[in-house]
Amino acid sequence: MKRIRLIKIPILLTLLLGLPMATYAKVKIPVGTREVIKVVYEIPKKDSIEVDGKLLDLARFHKEFNIAYILPLWIEEEPKLVLYDAKSETYYETDTPKARTFIKEYLKAKNLDEADLLQLPFYTRYGGKIVVLLIIGLMIWGAIPSRKDDTIQPTKL
Repeated sequence: MKRIRLIKIPILLTLLLGLPMATYAKVKIPVGTREVIKVVYEIPKKDSIEVDGKLLDLARFHKEFNIAYILPLWIEEEPKLVLYDAKSETYYETDTPKARTFIKEYLKAKNLDEADLLQLPFYTRYGGKIVVLLIIGLMIWGAIPSRKDDTIQPTKL
C-alpha cells in the first residue's frame, strides 16, 4: 500500500508542475483597443427604463488602449452615458437628440450629475502611464553601469 502511494506522489507532482508551464507557454498578452462599460447608476425597478423587454441601467462607455486588460495607457474615446443590460451584455447608444433629451431629464429628475457619472478613475486615466514610465525608468537605471571607485593599490615587495 505504501509503495503504491510513493509511486503516485512523484507522478502527481510532475503533472501538477509540468502542465501549467505548457499551458502558460501558449498564452499571449493582449495589447490593443478595448471597449469598457461600467454601470454607474442602477435604475430601481419602479423607475425602470425598458427596451425590448430588458430592464436597463445607466453605464459609462469608453474606449481605451491597454495592455493585458489591466494597464490602460490612454483613452481613445472619451466616456459617454449609455443604457446597458448586464444580463445580455448589450448597450444602447444615446446619441440621438431624443435619447439625449430623455437622459438629461432623467438625470435632472434623479438629482444626478452627468459630470460625476462620466468621470474616469485616476488609474484608468493616468495609472497606466505612470506604471509604464516606472518600468522604462527601471530598465534605463539597470542598464547604466555603476561607477566603482575601487582603485587597486600596488603592493610593495
